[in-house]
Amino acid sequence: MSVATNRASAADWPGRRAVVVGMAAALAGLPLRARAAARPLRVICLEWTSAEMVLSLGVAPIAICDTKGYQDWVAGPAFPAGTIDLGSRSEPNIELLMELRPDLICGAYGYGLDESTFKRFAWTFTVPFYTGTTPPLLHARQETFRLGNTLGLATEAQRLVERVDAVLEEAKTKLARQAQGPLCVVSMFDDRHVRVYGAGSLIQDVLDQLGIENAWQGRTNSWGFSTVGIEELVAIGDARLISLDPIPPHIKIRIDQSSLWANLPCVRNGRVTTIPPVWPFGGLAAAARFAEFLAST
Repeated sequence: MSVATNRASAADWPGRRAVVVGMAAALAGLPLRARAAARPLRVICLEWTSAEMVLSLGVAPIAICDTKGYQDWVAGPAFPAGTIDLGSRSEPNIELLMELRPDLICGAYGYGLDESTFKRFAWTFTVPFYTGTTPPLLHARQETFRLGNTLGLATEAQRLVERVDAVLEEAKTKLARQAQGPLCVVSMFDDRHVRVYGAGSLIQDVLDQLGIENAWQGRTNSWGFSTVGIEELVAIGDARLISLDPIPPHIKIRIDQSSLWANLPCVRNGRVTTIPPVWPFGGLAAAARFAEFLAST
């Protein structure tokens, strides 16, 4: 997908935005076959959840904020090699965004970004995950349909939901044969603390779908996790511990040398498994990745 390089002055934007919005509306309303014959929408993603969702529907964003971070923490679906890095998720490069002339800007707001900043340049699609009113997995399904409708890809959205449901069902069947006991899922950021996922998280929703008990029953925040000292993991007893990659190399060295870590029952009994990256705040692709990794370990 080529990238436009001609620059536009600030004075050009009001009129140009009306043209872009009109084109986006027209394209989104076209049937899939007619849309495929038109110019593809130019989509920019300001953070990783929306990038995962867009890529899951078979659309390659022209730019994503913090592409390196996406590769490290989300990993899949992968984006094309030519995808442009739009800067950090907290401070996107606005000048570059203007040069790219997007038709649609996707992002999750409420963590520092103001949606009104981006409405000046193109239509915006807001990903309102973790509202506390709808379970994350159900919400991911709903938002997938809404994004599919926005992109004119309702059929692809339906197929994606069906594929993910099939993956979850297959993983559930496989795990049932293995007689899984309770497990606990964490991310490691230093040698003394972990982020542990529980009630209100996508991780919890997937565990529920798979019929697996979460060994962590402690309180969680509105995002479905809690940051606790490593010693507090003694509460999970001998339950299996699932650690999400990535673990920074220098942190891994310290953890391996930590007496707090070594004395946990799950560590002493060799019940710790590290799996590839899964974005805990992601959508359907993250849910499917987590289920598949659990079923294959």
